[in-house]
Amino acid sequence: MSHSDEQLQSVLETLEGCRKVLNEINNRESAELLSIVILDVRMKLKGIDDADLKALCDEMLRRAVSEPQSPSKQTQDQPRRPLLRVVK
Repeated sequence: MSHSDEQLQSVLETLEGCRKVLNEINNRESAELLSIVILDVRMKLKGIDDADLKALCDEMLRRAVSEPQSPSKQTQDQPRRPLLRVVK
């Protein structure tokens, strides 16, 4: 592991700790925003670029459209989460 990877891993651990605290104090919006930053750092550590993520999102959208969930799988108590779109 290179020095920069070690630094990124340390930052990742700190961010995850911050997200845990935000969730504990019910600051969901900030925790979700921090989750995006955590994803970005993890992608850098794993060598995943924006094109790879976009391809994954496109495939997930394609499957979601071709295989809609039945109403029994999605309860009214759980609001539908917006689909993540990567814009560059």
